[in-house]
Amino acid sequence: MRTSVIERKTNETNIGLSLELDGSGLSDIESGCGFLDHMLTLLAKHSKFDIKLECIGDTYVDFHHTVEDIGITLGAAFADALGDRRGITRYADTTLPMDETLIQTAVDISGRDYLGYSVDIPADKVGDFDTELCEEFWNGFVREAKISLHIRQLAGNNSHHIIEGIFKSAARTLRKAVEIDVEFADEIPSTKGML
Repeated sequence: MRTSVIERKTNETNIGLSLELDGSGLSDIESGCGFLDHMLTLLAKHSKFDIKLECIGDTYVDFHHTVEDIGITLGAAFADALGDRRGITRYADTTLPMDETLIQTAVDISGRDYLGYSVDIPADKVGDFDTELCEEFWNGFVREAKISLHIRQLAGNNSHHIIEGIFKSAARTLRKAVEIDVEFADEIPSTKGML
């Protein structure tokens, strides 16, 4: 089983997270930020990853530290659960419609971190969530997961739909990329012999 349990404690957040890549989409999320809870629940459901998360953060200041640190912790758990990345499909992409919104994501589980983020979210906030924190989450995730992830908004002007579309599309892309390719199940998907 490809699983990881991570605890991360700083002066700003205290996070306990467990991740199972070969799960069924179960989630138990308590981030202290209702909107982020909803997005992480969507991420679990659409990736089929099982995610259990508890975060105590300095949300009395704002949600920045909580959102970024959860991205960092989830990325670290993702990398740990993948191990040497043997047999994975490695590359995947998804184009996901959500009403008027169209989001495209593509990933290379490469061992190198890069986030391409071409998104225009018109509102500064969705509820009490600063929409700029969506990029912060994915930056933290990508850095620790050591993946290249491209996120493009092809259409849409509803801020909630844009962010929800990003999480759903990324979830489906990550699910496809970590699936075991049966033709190469015993191989590292790189001519270098490592990722």
